[in-house]
Amino acid sequence: MALRREPTARQMRLAVELRRLRDAAGLAAREGAALLGVSSAQISQIEAALAGVSEKRLRRLAANYAATDEEFIDALVVMATDRTRGWWEEYRGSLPTPFLDLAELEHHASCRWDVDFLHIPGLLQTEDYARALFSYVNPEFPESEVESWVEHRMRRRTIIERPDPIPYETLIHEAALRIRVGDQITARAQLTRVLELSEAHHVTVRVIPFDLNGFGGAGSAMVYAGGAVPQLDTVVRDGPNGPVFIDSEAQLNRYRALFRRVEAVSLEPERSRDFIHRLAKEL
Repeated sequence: MALRREPTARQMRLAVELRRLRDAAGLAAREGAALLGVSSAQISQIEAALAGVSEKRLRRLAANYAATDEEFIDALVVMATDRTRGWWEEYRGSLPTPFLDLAELEHHASCRWDVDFLHIPGLLQTEDYARALFSYVNPEFPESEVESWVEHRMRRRTIIERPDPIPYETLIHEAALRIRVGDQITARAQLTRVLELSEAHHVTVRVIPFDLNGFGGAGSAMVYAGGAVPQLDTVVRDGPNGPVFIDSEAQLNRYRALFRRVEAVSLEPERSRDFIHRLAKEL
């Protein structure tokens, strides 16, 4: 079978977890290969996500590494054997790969948490808001390319709009609510959209007001996507070249704690709705 040229973030995550299991067992790559009856090169290819791994081989690897967390191993098997070709693949070659990886991550997420300070979270954006945002940030884009970005962003909203939506909690700073990315009509429609979605049983919106004392969390913007098991959670942060995926246990623990710290000082959902409603009336 030909080696992959461009593994997805999901495939890379599986490879990383298999490498972590081997490292935890204290085995070198050649020892893991010998236990599985393959070459060291094959183990290296699997752990670099250049080659896939069957369920049978994955379970043998887990047994050889003395991994006993059955729920975790089952989740890895799903990652290894899932052949879903999602809607995001339609944009391969036209949008940067990290943004397709983000859509795939969201599709498989068990929950989603956002913290935003400068923009309305992508899952809550209206078409006009997203269009104004992409047009401003990328003025060199032709209209057709802007529309492709907008369409991709709107399709990502499926995870909270489908019949079986995932739980979604977002913490939005007052600055993001007040900044007019588009015109007055766009701003009012955007706040109305946030209010409408905040009424859904699976959506929780909290506002971080300007007048908090001692708030130093303005650099804590993040997307937190829950995995099938906590070990497979992922944090996504903006980087110079697009989304950056973070998955080490220490970092995940740090961002979980950071999210809860910001959540604790945010307004309760009902007060947040009242707050946003007042802002909309001012427009």
